[in-house]
Amino acid sequence: MAENTKCACGAANVAIFPCAGASNTGQISNKIAIELVRQEVGNMMCTVGIGARAPGLMKSAESSEKIIAIDGCPVNCARKTLELAGFNVDRHIIISELGIKKTKDMDLKEEEVALALEKVGEILQSK
Repeated sequence: MAENTKCACGAANVAIFPCAGASNTGQISNKIAIELVRQEVGNMMCTVGIGARAPGLMKSAESSEKIIAIDGCPVNCARKTLELAGFNVDRHIIISELGIKKTKDMDLKEEEVALALEKVGEILQSK
């Protein structure tokens, strides 16, 4: 995919929580989170584990300096899950607001993934 994205979050310990929902945009959010880990932007964490209040995940999230939520659509499940667990989301990205229409098609289009990754990189580089 693209070159390394440097996060303007200004923290070495960044937690990335994707939505991974049952749509193309949810699955794109998950792919973007994986790529951000590969680019060493932060550490991907389990959003569902936060909803379940899994002790280890809660502790990891609490020790994070910054939290990024990547939602697939405006339902904002990742952000809401984090907030309901008492976490402040420092950066919130919604894939369907990046020019990608939400569908039930799980055969992801690589051009949409690449577009989303590029736009997410731009968002993270901005303040």
